[in-house]
Amino acid sequence: MKLVDTAIKKPVTVTVGVILLVLFGLISLFKIPIQLTPNVDTPEISVETVWRGASPLEVEREIIDVQEDELKNLEGLDKMKSESLDGRAYINLMFKVGTDPDAALLKASNKLDQVKKYPANMDKPTIKSGGRHESAIAWLVLRALPEYEGSLSHEYDFCDKHIKPRLERISGVASANIYGGQERELQVIVDSDALAARNVTIPELIRALDVENKNISAGDFDEGKRRYIARTVGEYKTPEDVARVIIKRVNGAPITVGDISRVSLGHEDIDVVVRHEGIPTIVMNAVRETGSNVLVVMKKLTEALDELNNGILKDRGLSLVRVYDETSYIYSAIRLVKQNILIGGTLAVIVLLVFLRNVTSTLIVSLAIPISIVGTFLVMTLFGRNINVVSLAGMSFAIGMVVDNSIVVFENIFRHREMGKSRGQAAYDGTVEVWGAVLASTLTTIAVFVPIIFVEEEAGQLFRDIAIAISSAVGLSLLVSMTVIPTLSSKILGKVQRTEPSRKSWFFYRLATAFTNAITQFVYWTCGRISARLGLVVLMTGLAVGMAWFLMPKTEYLPQGNREILFGILLPPPGYNLQELEHIAEAVEKDILPLIEHEKKSEVAASLGLPPVKNFFYVAWGQQVFMGIVSKVQERTRELLPYAYSVLRKIPGMIAIVQQPSLFATGIGGGRSIEIEIKGPELERLIAMGRQIFGQVAQLIPGAQVRPIPGLDLGNPEMRIIPNRDRLTRLGMTTA
Repeated sequence: MKLVDTAIKKPVTVTVGVILLVLFGLISLFKIPIQLTPNVDTPEISVETVWRGASPLEVEREIIDVQEDELKNLEGLDKMKSESLDGRAYINLMFKVGTDPDAALLKASNKLDQVKKYPANMDKPTIKSGGRHESAIAWLVLRALPEYEGSLSHEYDFCDKHIKPRLERISGVASANIYGGQERELQVIVDSDALAARNVTIPELIRALDVENKNISAGDFDEGKRRYIARTVGEYKTPEDVARVIIKRVNGAPITVGDISRVSLGHEDIDVVVRHEGIPTIVMNAVRETGSNVLVVMKKLTEALDELNNGILKDRGLSLVRVYDETSYIYSAIRLVKQNILIGGTLAVIVLLVFLRNVTSTLIVSLAIPISIVGTFLVMTLFGRNINVVSLAGMSFAIGMVVDNSIVVFENIFRHREMGKSRGQAAYDGTVEVWGAVLASTLTTIAVFVPIIFVEEEAGQLFRDIAIAISSAVGLSLLVSMTVIPTLSSKILGKVQRTEPSRKSWFFYRLATAFTNAITQFVYWTCGRISARLGLVVLMTGLAVGMAWFLMPKTEYLPQGNREILFGILLPPPGYNLQELEHIAEAVEKDILPLIEHEKKSEVAASLGLPPVKNFFYVAWGQQVFMGIVSKVQERTRELLPYAYSVLRKIPGMIAIVQQPSLFATGIGGGRSIEIEIKGPELERLIAMGRQIFGQVAQLIPGAQVRPIPGLDLGNPEMRIIPNRDRLTRLGMTTA
């Protein structure tokens, strides 16, 4: 065989090839992205539209319906979901696998531009790639230092102007988001009595403020040797500028904004409650770019936080603290898989040493492990993959496989050496004699995994890394067995002689001989009787099927994992205001905060037999309450789940959900959950049916956490004013 002959005759070439493979593999190892789970490329686009003050029914009728009419004809659209909330509309577009996300985003944007009938005071729709619920790699909380004297909720503009841009400049961070706080705004507080006395209407006031707040270009003109640009400067710079705006004139006398209102700088009303360990604050997160190395991004993020905390934040009496990130779980998961790889490789070498009983022979065969595994990193880089728990699991599986080919080849070389052949001749004859069997064995293994690489669905994308890792490792082991093993054997394999076993090894020799003789006699006995052969086949098949039936473990799509965080959701009754949601927060914090352990040990956690809590945060927005509990002991996180659920269940009128997020899930319910969709034209009937299903599921499956989306109520209570059109006409008024 030409390949084997060339490898034996040109050992330097083989050595250089191995060195290059290992070198480029190590370079790839330091360059390849590292993250927790594989990238699942599901083309998804989200559209958000804000229409302040509108009810969910109005949002659906005026925004969702007209947008869906345009978006439903998008090429490659697989599923479209919409959600109508108070003052907001969300549409989620899911496309078929293989759809170009950039092209889909452009087409969706063009479709939205074709919508003509929008409400007058609605904000422009925001469209972006990815789902509505982005998976953040880190959550940051703004804290006050002892010398701080202000209000944390008033620091929104500071965070938006200084902190957010700094975080988004980090390579690998796609976006940073701010939750909570109050934006600074210019407030015009109208005096209704003064308004009526001067016969000024609110629309007149709004129109005057809007018209005057403009800078308008008036062109340019020449004067002597110079050209001047003319521009009307009318934008407001101070509250006094607003107060001096003339609304209209009555009998020649001007009526200004200051005459009928008080103008001042203030902060907008709070629409999101954010609390960290019982203190109202502002929360930020960082969302990474697809394909970036999570560990590298987090390192840069930590450096940026140190820079901010020692700079502008310290000068302002503030600090930004990281309360949760993925790296701790990634490090622990990767560390565990690395340990398994190391233990598996060590055990493989020990087994080889026991059976080969020769250090040199063991080293020759064991070289297949590092060469194949390190070379696999190069292959994965060329395929554009990353290091994650799935790809590392594939390498763990491959540890035992990569030495199989080398063992077969080396054992045959060893046998030819025992015949008295020279090292070179034994290496060549021994390799050529078994190369066909080794190739067939390798191809059968690769044939099992290669089809997974070409599956475009979610399952294929999840397990593509494991298929590439195993296929490349086994393929490289074939190359090693055909080149490296015969080359080393032809150079360093010493003279082989059959020796009698020593007294120390006599017991093991007799044991091995007895085992071999027993197997040989059993094979002769079964081969001589057809009834024995058939009986053996039936017995072994029945035994295998029976054991598989009784020992079958519980099945699920993906493993749950063991993250150190619990997520909880509370669905309050409709109509609860933010003040009431803050009262709920205080009730929850009364039971959770005693479990927190920082410098001082938590005696409450110890007395209850629960792991201490490292962080607790609470977010209330609209009609949903979201909370997170971070355990200090990752392995015991699940022990906190029943306690947290019992705390939330104590709040009257609430629907509570508490879950430990799955390893592969991006939100609540993304792991082990069953979804029941109720469809129909009448919302009232759907709500009634949903209540029935909710109650029946709770009875049939005791202890199950059932979450209705969006809820089991028709919406917030509202006060309706029905105008008398006849009287309005007499008074010169309209319904607007």
